[in-house]
Parts: sequence; structure tokens; C-alpha cells
Amino acid sequence: MMVHPDLMLAMAHDRQHELIEEAERGRLLAFALRVRRERRAHKERVRGAPTGTLASCDPRAAVPAR
Repeated sequence: MMVHPDLMLAMAHDRQHELIEEAERGRLLAFALRVRRERRAHKERVRGAPTGTLASCDPRAAVPAR
């Protein structure tokens, strides 16, 4: 069975575009996950960071009774 060359070329281009779109979705998802992880790591670091000479605003910090 012979397939018309123009049909084969169109099918090849469609498949190539599908692969490109899939790769772009994967890169976008990976970027979004990386940004999300960085934001979470930054929030956790800030919460546990020492506050210097000022009192901590973190409700979990132990404050001496007066």
C-alpha cells in the first residue's frame, strides 16, 4: 500500500509539532515546580532564621514570663 508523499510529510510535521509542544509543557512544569520548591525553601529558612537583638514575631518562639 502506497501512501501519498504529501500525506506522509504532513503527518511527520504534525508529529514533530506534537513532540515540541510536549517538551515545552515538560519544561514549563519543571520550571513551575522548581520555583515552587524555592519559594517553600525560602519561607522555611526565613521562619527559622535568627532575629538578632529583636524579639521574634514567630508564635512558636519561647518568651520568658515577666
